[in-house]
Amino acid sequence: QVQLVESGGGLVQPGGSLKLACAASGISFYDYHMSWSRQPPGKQRELVASITTDSSTLYGDSVKGRFAIIRDNAKNTVYLQMNNLKPEDTAVYYCSAHATREYWGQGTQVTVSS
Repeated sequence: QVQLVESGGGLVQPGGSLKLACAASGISFYDYHMSWSRQPPGKQRELVASITTDSSTLYGDSVKGRFAIIRDNAKNTVYLQMNNLKPEDTAVYYCSAHATREYWGQGTQVTVSS
C-alpha cells in the first residue's frame, strides 16, 4: 500500500519559517519525481516545487528564492523548507509522487498570520 504522509504544518507569523516533510512508503522512492503543491482557501491547487529523480528542481514564481525542495532517498522523504513566509502562502500543502503512476498525500495545513 502506497502512503505519502505530510507533516510539519502549522501556524506561523509572517516572515517566519516552516519545514514540511513527506514520508513515502510502498514505492521505490528513488524512481519517483516528487512535488509539493498547495491549495489556498477558495482557490485552485497550484504547483509549489518539484524535484526529479536526479535532484533537478523547479519552483513556482511566487516562492522562488524563499522555498527549497530537498529529497533524502535514504529516508524516503522529501522536504519543503519555507522561509520568509507571507499570508498568501496560507494553504493546504500536498506532497505527490510521479512516475508511471501518481500518488498524493492527504495534505497539511499551513497558516501564515499575525
